[in-house]
Amino acid sequence: MTAPVPSPRLTDRPEDLRALLGRVKTIAVVGASMDPWRPSFGVTGYLHRQGYRLIPVNPMAVGQDLFGEPFRAKLQDIGEQVDLVNVFRRPEHVPGVVEDAIAIGAPAIWLQLGIVNLAAAAQAEAAGIAMVMNRCISVEHSRLMR
Repeated sequence: MTAPVPSPRLTDRPEDLRALLGRVKTIAVVGASMDPWRPSFGVTGYLHRQGYRLIPVNPMAVGQDLFGEPFRAKLQDIGEQVDLVNVFRRPEHVPGVVEDAIAIGAPAIWLQLGIVNLAAAAQAEAAGIAMVMNRCISVEHSRLMR
């Protein structure tokens, strides 16, 4: 039985989150960091241990690798399809990330805990992109996928 695919919209229903996490294989992590004290490092490590492929995106870290994947400066540098864009950037930077996600054809965007931008959510929805805001992907994965 195939899990239902959530419609493109702002979502936080457990069944939608579970379906999204279940179909994702490759995650671009915008704002990924090599610093172990940064939340993005811990969350990326958790997702890597769960079997997801993580592609770190941070222009300040190009030339370095995170969990075996080289950093990219921007989403457009990935050059392959991603299933989800996970965002560790302040809310004012989210519209630019949404524009980049639209440009690469990403089907979903996840804004980490504390990140909310309603205008960017509307922009994503208008482009047919599912969006989750203000939720930690590792917490939700641990809660819903075990």
